[in-house]
Amino acid sequence: MQEISNIAATLPLFEGLSFRETEALLRRLRGRVQAYDRGAFLLESGRTVRALGLLLEGRALVLQEDYWGNRNLLAKLVPGQLFAETFACLPQTPLSVSVQAEEACRVVWLEVVWALEAEGPAEPGRERFLCNLLRLMAEKNLHLNEKLTHMGQRSTREKLLSYLSAQARRQGGAEFDIPFNRQQLADYLSVERSAMCAALGRLQKEGLLSYRRNHFRLRSGREGPQMGEGT
Repeated sequence: MQEISNIAATLPLFEGLSFRETEALLRRLRGRVQAYDRGAFLLESGRTVRALGLLLEGRALVLQEDYWGNRNLLAKLVPGQLFAETFACLPQTPLSVSVQAEEACRVVWLEVVWALEAEGPAEPGRERFLCNLLRLMAEKNLHLNEKLTHMGQRSTREKLLSYLSAQARRQGGAEFDIPFNRQQLADYLSVERSAMCAALGRLQKEGLLSYRRNHFRLRSGREGPQMGEGT
């Protein structure tokens, strides 16, 4: 438990809590750590859960698939991020998404229903924990709304421009890295990879951007030489 507490104390979900408060909350939330190999499913659609996941190490993908196996990438998770928190708060609701390890990872599982339903004297740190959880859920909701904005664009070109513009605003400049490879970006925007790569090539030729792999630079269209098309 002490190892989990040492790591968790540095993460946003436990921000503002003392080490002792974090350790006590982890016990009450039945915190447990589980390791997963690359490609393993942390959660599968259709099941119910009682615990939210907090990624400690590695990276994972939040996926949604239809009946025919068409994949929609909702998000890429990095250490410190939550997943399945909404379903953990509504434990009778089946998961509508799956979570798959993109690389070997470790997760701490927390049963949050106790924190939502606890009665009687307030537990030390419980109120701060719930405030942190609400803030993180609100931030995730903003990201999902942003994705809906990209998806609402009519063409692959417009979806790309919407997504890349949002990344530039978030990272505070015209030059930035994105978290996705080409196939993941296509899945995230729900477009064909070949059509997306063709659209990126046209945008580069028009002088609106330059890119190499997952590194992008947005341009006004009047700038000089470009970085060269990536794959």
